[in-house]
Amino acid sequence: MSFDGEVGEMVRANQANWDARTPVHAASEFYAIGRRDPHGWFAPFEWHDLGDLAGREVVHLQCHIGIETIALARQGARVTGLDFSTAAVAEARRIAAEEGVSIEYVRADVHDAVAHLGSGRFDVVYTGKGALCYLPDLPRWAATVAELLKPGGFAYIAEFHPVLTALGTSPGPDDGPELLLRHDYLEGRGAVVRDSTYTYTDGPALTSATASYEWRHSLGELVTTLVRAGLRIDSLTETDELPWPRWARMTRAESGWWTLPDDDPKIALLFGLKASKPAP
Repeated sequence: MSFDGEVGEMVRANQANWDARTPVHAASEFYAIGRRDPHGWFAPFEWHDLGDLAGREVVHLQCHIGIETIALARQGARVTGLDFSTAAVAEARRIAAEEGVSIEYVRADVHDAVAHLGSGRFDVVYTGKGALCYLPDLPRWAATVAELLKPGGFAYIAEFHPVLTALGTSPGPDDGPELLLRHDYLEGRGAVVRDSTYTYTDGPALTSATASYEWRHSLGELVTTLVRAGLRIDSLTETDELPWPRWARMTRAESGWWTLPDDDPKIALLFGLKASKPAP
């Protein structure tokens, strides 16, 4: 395990939590495995930023059950998926086999990825949607990402915006609850404990390992940490759309994703950041 002491205990709790979540997620209508096109989990700007992936070596860090991993492989990339959950990796292998997609899956903590995957191996390091909050040490993660990349390669982070994670709801007018800033945007207060019997998908309650720990990471912290790891920021895109309806009053946009009504404030809910490793 990558961490000792209290942080190590938190990481182990997260691993157990994701092991428990996996069968619920694999059977959920949320993922609709075999019925929902994995391509739809990507925003159009992500595919633009990622460019032509045919023949490229791509690693998907913190891949969970490999839904987005499959979409990357179907773009012609040679894809490796990595996750710390034994149950998730087993499920990802099963799903990829059923979908007829060739993907290498490795079970390891993301901070130990270089030891398991090798240094300077990948053209693209991808991580997506709900991953960064499980990183207790962002500089260590950024150094790992940089070491995984070939010179001239790039990292792509598609993640829920810190504004989204800072929002909570309060009873409002007749048209529904108001969105208010209720949680930290900035990092610095340590781990936030979550203890819930239900996950973000539909399905039954968890019967064990319900506690998990998350760490706040602001956009400024992320950008600065990547730059200090030796990467160059190429682009940063913010969007007011999400791949699923976070609040009941969200409506479908032309992209097929979900957005708040026009009379709500136009706020960033997700971002895509591309950072490249300079060639010598």
